[in-house]
Amino acid sequence: MNENQCLRLAHAIGEIRPLDEEIARLADRHSDGLTKPPGSLGKLEAIARQIAGATGLLWPDLSKKAVIVMAADHGVCEEGVSAFPQEVTPQMVLNFLSGGAAVNVLARQAGADVYCVDIGVKGELEHSELTTRKVRSGTANMAKGPAMDREEAIRAILHGVEIVDELYAKGYRLFATGEMGIGNTTASAAIAAVLTGLSPEQTVGRGTGINDEVWLHKVRVVRRAIEVNQPEAGDPFDVLGKVGGLEIAGLVGVILGAAMHRCPVVIDGFISSAAALVASRLSEHAVSYMIASHLSQEQGHLKVMESIGLAPMIQLDMRLGEGTGAVLCFHFIDAAMLLMQEMATFESAGVSRS
Repeated sequence: MNENQCLRLAHAIGEIRPLDEEIARLADRHSDGLTKPPGSLGKLEAIARQIAGATGLLWPDLSKKAVIVMAADHGVCEEGVSAFPQEVTPQMVLNFLSGGAAVNVLARQAGADVYCVDIGVKGELEHSELTTRKVRSGTANMAKGPAMDREEAIRAILHGVEIVDELYAKGYRLFATGEMGIGNTTASAAIAAVLTGLSPEQTVGRGTGINDEVWLHKVRVVRRAIEVNQPEAGDPFDVLGKVGGLEIAGLVGVILGAAMHRCPVVIDGFISSAAALVASRLSEHAVSYMIASHLSQEQGHLKVMESIGLAPMIQLDMRLGEGTGAVLCFHFIDAAMLLMQEMATFESAGVSRS
């Protein structure tokens, strides 16, 4: 194991602090003084409180938003667990880079920028807008052995942290997780099963739209991967390396990096939530910076979020990934910030409280 990498990651995790409860209480008091019944804006008030406590600022400027789409391939695709071939991963990366994917459309609407990262795509990609942090060209088949080794998992996490470092230096203060990788719901289901104690039948979903027969096969593959590798539930690095994915590891780093810089990070769907689950086991304080966006159609998603301690803002029966649900929730965050800044108080509007 590279000692320097371990030290860098330990430093990043050590920099993550709890919410600033004093600022969070100030946000509560301000919210209660606005011209509305207390608590009547529901989750929007909770978001405003969380963001104030996370950033240490009552009204932080979150206008610069970044969606970080991590892309990688999975050796477990050899087992026939997806409705789409592995070649779709690099094809979709190029689609992201040309601005034609769903996440690009929604990001433009939300005033956010999309950064696509090749952290483990099989084969070589070249594009002026591509961020290349390739650890290896796809994971190995986890149904036959470890997906990657521990050092590779840590390197991928560090790449995620470093990318947030770079974007933070450019003024970004609100982040969202996105991903692309055929086969990554299989890896996410395995991570979820190990870290929550749920069975593969409870964590394996339909992914790209597989039928009942393929779903049963996918359950068997996840169970076999866990039996073959025996990942240690108390060691998140071991779980991530043995049954995870490079893009999932990269997103763990994005989440930890955002928390280190006291920036809120919006968690997308099932794959991003698997990364958030790993991040939560590495730093309990990192959860304070996570905002759950939506409840996907993947059956294990709600259980994973409950295990982290998160609750989704919306449910639109989505299962696309890419960061699409997270980007949609940028609008709710903007709304929460504007309400807190622009609504009149009872005193300023001359409105009686009773």
